[in-house]
Amino acid sequence: MTDKDLVPHLLRTLLALQSEGKTVTLETLTTALAVRRTDVRRVITALHREGYLDALRMRLTFRGLALGAAFAAAPLRPLRRPSLRAVKAA
Repeated sequence: MTDKDLVPHLLRTLLALQSEGKTVTLETLTTALAVRRTDVRRVITALHREGYLDALRMRLTFRGLALGAAFAAAPLRPLRRPSLRAVKAA
């Protein structure tokens, strides 16, 4: 899993939680995405630097809301590849 794979899922999750009026924390995102805390923290920092997220308030900016809405309507790649056991040989 790379940061490029995690960003759309994180933005989509943030948009959903924020629109429901729920308080978003690092722990909330880690649990919702089932991803390591360090990966979520790294992506949050990158999104904050790029202006998509206010990391102090853990709220999407207008740019982040627009991008999150676009990802909410689109099919996303899975965060993890299927295990080799799940793939059947032909």
